[in-house]
Amino acid sequence: MENLAEDLGTAYGRGFSIRNLRLMRRFYATWPHVSRHESSRSSESTYEIRQTVSAESSGGFLAGRTFPLPWSHYVELIRVKNSGAREFYEREALAGGWTIRQLRRQIGSQFFERAALSREKTRVLIRGEKAKEGDAISPEEEIRDPLLLEFLDLKDEYSESDLEEALIRHLESFLLELGGDFAFVGRQKRLRIDDTWFRVDLLLYHRRLRCLVIVDLKLDEFSHADVGQMNVYLNYARRHWTHDDENPPVGLILCVAKRKELAEYSMQGIENTMLASEYHTKLPKAVQLEEELRRRRVELEHRGKPNHQP
Repeated sequence: MENLAEDLGTAYGRGFSIRNLRLMRRFYATWPHVSRHESSRSSESTYEIRQTVSAESSGGFLAGRTFPLPWSHYVELIRVKNSGAREFYEREALAGGWTIRQLRRQIGSQFFERAALSREKTRVLIRGEKAKEGDAISPEEEIRDPLLLEFLDLKDEYSESDLEEALIRHLESFLLELGGDFAFVGRQKRLRIDDTWFRVDLLLYHRRLRCLVIVDLKLDEFSHADVGQMNVYLNYARRHWTHDDENPPVGLILCVAKRKELAEYSMQGIENTMLASEYHTKLPKAVQLEEELRRRRVELEHRGKPNHQP
């Protein structure tokens, strides 16, 4: 390896240290046929980077090779031991055009495990089912729960205005954590009903759902009163803020704790679509995520049995 590093460095310049050569060997062992990645990529993906190791000084050694992701991304992905998780991060990084910093953050925050806690995503991961082209998507599939907002760096005590200010300061990270295709529209959007002014905390837009998403920030656990307030916002937005070619707006109540049964009964029978998601300002321990994922898998497998009554 030392002799090879020296020979390659002499012939092609920088980028061929012993460490890099070992990474290249691990890269080849992990992705023995890179070209397959190219043939399997979605035609909708616009994130394609021609990347070589030390491209500026390689003298054409790897010229013409097209890799789906930059070399730095593969260096991070090599460290992910779980092959399923590695493929997941590779696919999401390619589809979302993640920077190396975003990829590191998603791996470090156990995004794969957290995504698996979603009912629909767990079904896909367990049974190997994939969405077919043309399938309708739902807000439940597109909006994640729970959300991890450790990047806000909030202290133990904070107000709703502190939370909102922090989300705006870290808007890019917040939209990435929410899921794909979100766009920021406004904050503290005002609406007047009778003689009273109300304010919507955050107003977003989802490109694939083609609808506005109203976000209501809560410092406490979920309450049925939050549903009534959100329903008012959604009815107003449907009439005054929604364009003719858009779908009805969706409401998202962000709270520190969600009581699932209360949320289900509170939202049942309401025409508008609204969701409640928990948020955490500190990274949960990996063992907690693993236990919750194991419990969710058992629950889903039990639901799939013929004798199970919903």
